[in-house]
Amino acid sequence: MSMKQTQQPTHQHHSEEILVVRRKVLFQDIPAWQGLQTNSFNDFVTNIEKNAAFMPRAHAETNPQYKQIIPYIIFTYNNKYFVMQRKSTASEQRLANKYSLGIGGHIRQEDITNNNIFDWAQREFEEEVSYTGSLKISQLGVLNDDTTEVGKVHLGMVLLAQGNNDNITIKDEHKSGTMLTLDECIALAPHMEMWSQLILKEL
Repeated sequence: MSMKQTQQPTHQHHSEEILVVRRKVLFQDIPAWQGLQTNSFNDFVTNIEKNAAFMPRAHAETNPQYKQIIPYIIFTYNNKYFVMQRKSTASEQRLANKYSLGIGGHIRQEDITNNNIFDWAQREFEEEVSYTGSLKISQLGVLNDDTTEVGKVHLGMVLLAQGNNDNITIKDEHKSGTMLTLDECIALAPHMEMWSQLILKEL
């Protein structure tokens, strides 16, 4: 993987370095397509691996010229899905109190040990939750939503993780989680973050 270091303001040198890719490299069409695209996952993986750069998170959050790459894992077992709720004290205040289907987060520079996005996603999964069991991971698609301030600076690489039990709990004190049926998820949809609402349409 070719890693390029972006220019960064000196006053942000304490901010963690996270993986980003230039928007114009990711999207041929401007404005970009919206929603979950299911037929180009591998092309995006290749593009991300080839053009990955790192930027202080504080700068990336306000720079829509770049997309922060987020592995976004949907955990399912026995026709139920793991749903988290961010508490009011969550670090991302723009998503406080929202429900989420996705487990994942930013890819930090120190997280990169190879160029396999499935490994990156599994590492994020293990950081976010405690789970004892096996996982079968498959790709769902690439998620883009430029209608919100959060969405403008993030791109989701959405994966489905099928477990062999439901022994899963949240590690983060700023979140809570539970297993719900698809109908229960749909009932919660108005209170979900936009990415989760878009994924529900595919599930």
